[in-house]
Amino acid sequence: MSGYDRVVQPAAGDEALENHLGGDEAKNYRQYEFDMVAPHVGRSLLEIGSGLGHFAEQFLPRLDRLVVSDFDPYCVEQLEKRFADRSDVSVLQFGLPTEIPLAEPVDTVVMMNVLEHIEEDAEALRSLAKVTAPGGRIVIWVPGYMQLYGDFDRKVGHVTRYTPATLRKTVTEAGLGIDVLKPINFLGGIAWWAAVRRGGVGYPDPRLVKIYDRTVVPTTRLIERFIRPPFGQTVFCVARVPG
Repeated sequence: MSGYDRVVQPAAGDEALENHLGGDEAKNYRQYEFDMVAPHVGRSLLEIGSGLGHFAEQFLPRLDRLVVSDFDPYCVEQLEKRFADRSDVSVLQFGLPTEIPLAEPVDTVVMMNVLEHIEEDAEALRSLAKVTAPGGRIVIWVPGYMQLYGDFDRKVGHVTRYTPATLRKTVTEAGLGIDVLKPINFLGGIAWWAAVRRGGVGYPDPRLVKIYDRTVVPTTRLIERFIRPPFGQTVFCVARVPG
């Protein structure tokens, strides 16, 4: 198997740190993610790699329709339980690239820390474009810069870390346009390099994550309101489906 089908993830569970910096230790970071993504989300949303559903659930008040998905059977089971009483939410299980079993297209796809797991990344985006309405958006959040690649990346099955240039190549190869493409979380990138690459940490320590969340994230958000960083822990892209 290849791509998303062969991902080696930490064991899923209620205590897992979603999106590598989730959970109660990183409330500011989770808000940062939401605030970056929310302006680009329309009325119908497909999230790829939904995990336990915490991130997607935040969008429900503004949506007419939500589709959550994951490849992990445990996550799919938990998603079905979480949204069992919601007629406007459906749950899918699949790995990318594939033909996605979606009857009606959505206007927005969101993938948070997913594309870096997939060897056939451009083909995966083509799969998503087929179930996105013409003119719709695919929001991509991926780890940035191979200089930050370390044991953590290997353990969670990262094929690569992207730069704006390499992500642009993948997105355009998939036949998509680009509305937004930039590195973000500049200070987080430096902290990640110090802790994971230089410090040899195999997985983020929840205690350090809490300190990072309370100090680095707010400072980063303030800086990035005024300055476009040249580098970051993350690369953020809003791709546009033609038409």
